[in-house]
Amino acid sequence: MASFERKRQRFDNADYVSLTMEFRCNLKCVHCMIEGSMHRLAPESDARFAQLLDENRRARRWKGLILTGSEITLRRDLPDLARRARAAGFAHVRIQTHGMQLANPAFCDRLVEAGIDEYFVSVAGCDAQTHDSITTVAGSFDKTLAGLENLDRLGVVTMTNTVVTKLSYALLPDIVERLAHLRSLAQMEFWVYWPMSEDDDKDLIAANAEIAPYLRRAIARAGALGRGVEVKNFPQCMLGDDAGALVNAQPQLFIDPAFWPEFMRNGFYQCVYRDRCASTECLGLTTAYIGKFGYDEARLRPLAAQAR
Repeated sequence: MASFERKRQRFDNADYVSLTMEFRCNLKCVHCMIEGSMHRLAPESDARFAQLLDENRRARRWKGLILTGSEITLRRDLPDLARRARAAGFAHVRIQTHGMQLANPAFCDRLVEAGIDEYFVSVAGCDAQTHDSITTVAGSFDKTLAGLENLDRLGVVTMTNTVVTKLSYALLPDIVERLAHLRSLAQMEFWVYWPMSEDDDKDLIAANAEIAPYLRRAIARAGALGRGVEVKNFPQCMLGDDAGALVNAQPQLFIDPAFWPEFMRNGFYQCVYRDRCASTECLGLTTAYIGKFGYDEARLRPLAAQAR
């Protein structure tokens, strides 16, 4: 057992399966990792969707289904997909979305009535200026916030995700504060950016030492509001007493196999202390990070094992 306590998780990733059903998007976020490949990645077919539903109907392998892609709400048959998933025995259906379509109350009503009871919404900034500059679409923040507020009135579970780049890391505490009024916001996730490349061509990677104080303030404030917190792709040893917030586990993902060769270019698990560290959750550093900032030997430290 490592020398920290894992923070309580509301959602067990092992209970969920994620299906990539759409590769269109009506945002052009500067941090998008698949902007160069979404035009050639194929969404999972209806036959594959039906096969997965049959498997769950038969074996009850998963409790929840996540419908994702670039922007899943662009599928007109989304309510039907949700109804089919519920009929196949999924207790929860979640969508991963930028949330703009949810600004339409009638659309929210249709999704909830169809059985979508969990909404994982991307929030890029703390206000219209910062959010819209990252999504590069004017008005996107106002629509996303309105969508979250519509869902809040309906009482369904919401979660948020913020990609942490040099453009957004200092905004993290303010993002938590801006969403403090949402009663149904159960969990906030902070995904530290990495490119699907050996280089940071977009110059979006921030130094972990610069990210850490803002990230930890955001974790503390979200916790004080009763939110669950998950951090992705950050050195666990740099989180101090918040080390238990690092959760790199993911639901099983079904996606076009062409995605994986590019994904594997990240070069995760590089750390000068890897052979001495007790962490089983940390992904270390990526090739692009090391190329920009080095190995951070003076800031990282191996986590010690603790006797039970």
